[in-house]
Amino acid sequence: MAQILIVDDDHQLRQSFERLLSAEGYAVRTASTGEAGVEMVRESLPDLVVMDVRMPGISGLEAYAAMREIEPRLPVIIMTAHGTTETAIEATRMGAFDYVLKPFDIPDILKLIEKGLSAGRFMRSKVEMDAPAEGGEGEAIVGGGPAMQEIYKAIGRAAPTDATVLIRGESGTGKELVARAVYQYSARAGKPFLVINCVAIPETLLESELFGYERGAFTGASGRKVGKIEQANRGTVFLDEIGDMPVSIQAKLLRLLQEKHVERLGGAGPIPVDVRIIAATNRDLEQAVAKGAFREDLYYRLKVVTMSLPPLRERREDIPLLARHFLCRFSREAGAPDPGLTPQAMAFLTGHDWPGNVRELANVLQKTLIFSRGGPIAAEDLQKAAGTTPSAAMAGPTGTAGAGGDGTALEFLRRFVRQELVAARDDEGAFESLMDRFGAVVIAEALAMTGGNRTRAARLLGLSRPTLLARIEKYGLKIETSVTAPFGAAESGGPGR
Repeated sequence: MAQILIVDDDHQLRQSFERLLSAEGYAVRTASTGEAGVEMVRESLPDLVVMDVRMPGISGLEAYAAMREIEPRLPVIIMTAHGTTETAIEATRMGAFDYVLKPFDIPDILKLIEKGLSAGRFMRSKVEMDAPAEGGEGEAIVGGGPAMQEIYKAIGRAAPTDATVLIRGESGTGKELVARAVYQYSARAGKPFLVINCVAIPETLLESELFGYERGAFTGASGRKVGKIEQANRGTVFLDEIGDMPVSIQAKLLRLLQEKHVERLGGAGPIPVDVRIIAATNRDLEQAVAKGAFREDLYYRLKVVTMSLPPLRERREDIPLLARHFLCRFSREAGAPDPGLTPQAMAFLTGHDWPGNVRELANVLQKTLIFSRGGPIAAEDLQKAAGTTPSAAMAGPTGTAGAGGDGTALEFLRRFVRQELVAARDDEGAFESLMDRFGAVVIAEALAMTGGNRTRAARLLGLSRPTLLARIEKYGLKIETSVTAPFGAAESGGPGR
C-alpha cells in the first residue's frame, strides 16, 4: 500500500485529503508544519508528499529542500494559491514532481498523485537481472540465453557512462525494465528519473511537457511551467516510444543533445541542463528516416549505444524461466501457493509464438492463476487464457468454420474494417484511427465489466494503471463517480482505485 504524506496547516484540507486518499486505498499521514513534515520524512520515508507552500515556520520551499537532502528521488507535489505560483515553480525547477493550484479538481489531483507514485516507483524499485524464480520482491529482467546475456553485458558497459542509449524491440519485450536497469546502475541513480511516453501525451501538449513554457506563450498559458527535462536536471529522462515523436519536437531534442540546453516555449533564451537521455521504440527508425518521419541527425545522436531486445519467440529457451518467475511472483502477491505447471502446459508455453512477448506471457499466467483450482495449471487453462482454445483454433482464414458465434463476429469485424479502409481512401492516419476506435471500445467494455474500477480494468487488460488512464483521457471516455468533492470543486472521473 502506497504511503502519502500531506503537509498543510489547513486542518480541514488535511482531513479531506485523508478521507479521499484512504478511500482510494492509500495509507495517509499528515503534518501541519514544514518542520513536522521533514521530521516524518526522516523517520519513515513515504512514497509521495503533497505539501503547501505557505505555512507557519519554514516555507514549503524550505521544507522541500530539506526533504530533498534526505531522499532526492522522493516525489513531492506542491500546492499553491495563485499568489504564490512563482515559489511553486521554483520548487519544480529544483526537482519537485509538479505543482497544483488551489482550488483543484479531485480527478486532476488523483491523476497527478498516481503519476507521482508511478515516477517514485520507477526511481526506487530495484530491477534485478537474471533473477531466479524465488528471487527478490522487485521486478526482474529474466533470461539466461545468449541473446539476454548480451543485453546484460550491454547494460553493464553503458550504465556507468553518460552516453545516450536507444533501446529497440517489439512491444512487450521489456524495454522499460532495461531503461530502469541502465539508470539504477549509473552514477545518476540517486537523481531524478522521469518517464515521458511520447504516444500517451497529445502532440499539442508534448512540447510544453518536455520543455515548459513562459506566461503568454500561447492561449491559456497563464503562468510559467517548468518542463520535465529541466526538472530532471542532473538526472535521467526516459523517452518511451520516441519513434512517434513529431518531427517539430525532434529538432528541439536534437538541440538538447548537441548543446545541453533547452528553451521554454515563449522563452527569452537557452537554459543549461545536464540530463542523460534513454530512448525506446518499437518502430523501424531506418524506414522512418527514409520517409522523412524521423530526423537522420537525431537518429545518429540517439544510437550511441543501441540495445535490441529479441522477441520472445526468438528466445524460447527463456520461457520456462519466465513462467516460473511470474508464477512465483503472482502467487506471492496473491498470498497463495504456487500451483506449478503440467508438462503439457509448459510445452504449450514454449510452443506459442507470443505476439505480445513477455507482457502477454505474464498476463496469461496471471489470468490463469486467478482462476486456478489449486492443482497444477494445465495446457487447457493456458489456451483459454491466451485465446487459443481448440474451438477458436479451428476457425479457418474466413473466420466462419468451427468457431460458431466467434466466427460470425470475426467475419462481421472483417467486413467493417474493409468498409472503413475503402472509405479512408489511402488516408495516412487510417490505421491509427481504426486502432483508436477499437481501443476505446475495448477499454470501455473493461471498465463496464469492472464497475468503473480503473485498477481492476488495467489488470484485466494487462496494462499499467497510468497507461490505462492515459488511454481513457486520449479517447475521451467518461466515467462517473459518487465520491463527494471535499475541495469545493466539481468532480468528474472514475471510482476506480
